[in-house]
Amino acid sequence: MPQPILYIAITNHGFGHATRMSAIAAEIQRQLPEVLLILVTTAPRWLLAEYIPGDFIHRPRAFDVGVVQSDGITMDKAATLEKLQHIRSQQAATIAAEVNFIRQNRVSLVLADIPPLAVPIAKAAGVPCWMASNFGWDFIYRDWGGEFVEIADWIAECFGQCDRLFRLPLHEPMSAFPVITDVGFPGGSPRYEPEDLRQQLGITAPAEQTVLITFGGLGLQNIPYQTLSQFPDWQFLTFDTPTVALPNLLQVPSRGYRPVDIMPLCGRVISKPGFSTFSEACRLGTPMVSIRREGFAEAAILLDGIQDYVSHQILDPAEFFEGNWQFLHRPLMPPRTHQPVTDGNQEIAAAVINFLQKT
Repeated sequence: MPQPILYIAITNHGFGHATRMSAIAAEIQRQLPEVLLILVTTAPRWLLAEYIPGDFIHRPRAFDVGVVQSDGITMDKAATLEKLQHIRSQQAATIAAEVNFIRQNRVSLVLADIPPLAVPIAKAAGVPCWMASNFGWDFIYRDWGGEFVEIADWIAECFGQCDRLFRLPLHEPMSAFPVITDVGFPGGSPRYEPEDLRQQLGITAPAEQTVLITFGGLGLQNIPYQTLSQFPDWQFLTFDTPTVALPNLLQVPSRGYRPVDIMPLCGRVISKPGFSTFSEACRLGTPMVSIRREGFAEAAILLDGIQDYVSHQILDPAEFFEGNWQFLHRPLMPPRTHQPVTDGNQEIAAAVINFLQKT
C-alpha cells in the first residue's frame, strides 16, 4: 500500500487556524503513524511543532490573506482588499504551481482551513478537497459591503466546489458548501500536570484568582496592564511582552508553553472573540471573559455561542480598556445550556484516516 499523503492548507491569518489544524493533524498522525503530513501555511514552523510531535513537511505558501491586522483586533480593510485583489489576479499561477507539487508528491487528499483557493487547486490536481471551519471568508467580507461583495461572491463560488465541509461549533450557516458534516471542538490538550506547571512557573495564587490574558498570536498593543496593580492578590499570565513590570504579572515563554497548557491553572481566560481560544476553553471547561468586537461578523456568533458551553462574562470594550476591572469581582454567568462537548480532532481524524486507507 502506498504511503498516505495529506496536504493541509491553512489560511494566512493569525495563529488560531494553524494551531487547530495542527491539533487535528497530530491526531491523524497519532492514529496513522505512516501518514506524510504536508502543512501549507505561512505560520512559523515552531508553532506547528508545538502541536505536532512527529515529522511533517512545512511548505510556506499564502493562498489567502484573512484580514490584515496590526494586532489581535485592529483591522486594515484597505490593505486587506488590496492583498485579496492581488491574490485573485495571481490565482492561475498559484493553482498551476500547487497542482504540480500535489501531483509530484502523490497527494491523496487536500484538507483546508479555510483558504478558498484550496478547492480549485485540489480540483485541478484531481484530488478531493475537504475543509474544516466555523466560518467562511465570504461571510466576513460580505458584511463589509462595497468592493468586498465581489470578492465574497468569488470565494463562495470556490467553496461551492468543496467535496465536504467539517463544520465546527460556534458557526455561521456556511451555506455556500454543498456537503456539511457537523463535528465537535478541535484544539490541543494540556501537556503538563497542573501542579507541576504551577511549580515551574512559580504560581502561588489560587486558581480562582489566576487569570490568563491572551489575544492570539498578534497580541494586543494597548492592554491596560497598569490596572493589574489594583489586584495584588491575583496572578495574571500573558504570552505578550508587558509594557510594565508588576509582581503579579508573569510573561509565559511562548516556546514550550501554549495557552491550552496554561488554561487548567486559571479560573478564567480574558480574550478577544477567537474560535481557537474559545474551542480549547470549551474542551477544558475553562471560564471565558471576552470583549465585544465590532466590524468582524464572526465575533457576534462566537460571543453568543460561548455562552452555551462555559461560564462567562461578555464585556464592553470600555470596561476592559478604560475601566478599573471590577468585573473580576463580579460572579461569572453560568452556561445557558448543557451542550455536549465532543472532540472534533477525533471526528475529523477518523474520517480522514478512513478515506486515506481506502485510496
